[in-house]
Amino acid sequence: MNVNLSMPVLVVDDYNTMIRIIRNLLKQLGFEDIDDATDGSAALEKMRSKKYGLVISDWNMEPMTGFDLLKEVRADPNLAKMPFIMVTAESKTENVIAAKKAGVSNYIVKPFNAATLKTKIEAVFA
Repeated sequence: MNVNLSMPVLVVDDYNTMIRIIRNLLKQLGFEDIDDATDGSAALEKMRSKKYGLVISDWNMEPMTGFDLLKEVRADPNLAKMPFIMVTAESKTENVIAAKKAGVSNYIVKPFNAATLKTKIEAVFA
């Protein structure tokens, strides 16, 4: 994997179990610096105080969805270039199109495993 494994990664999900799962998969892949946030606004705060190399966010969260978070990130000149992977349980085409239009770097449909995550992360940094 030609990805910088020492870069900080931010996992955003309102479901603690999912954060744990993604954190464990990232560790399996060799990432060590993994932070998490349970909603979009908390994630934005963290992104504004620390430079992340990658954000992996769930789509369905309250009150700020992953899609809203993505739009905020892309609208912020300091964060706009940040690699952003969206995770969702739905593979609805309109969601994928909306996320692509909003500037998502990649898209993962649940459930997924370490191999899928690795492929998606590699594609972002290819």
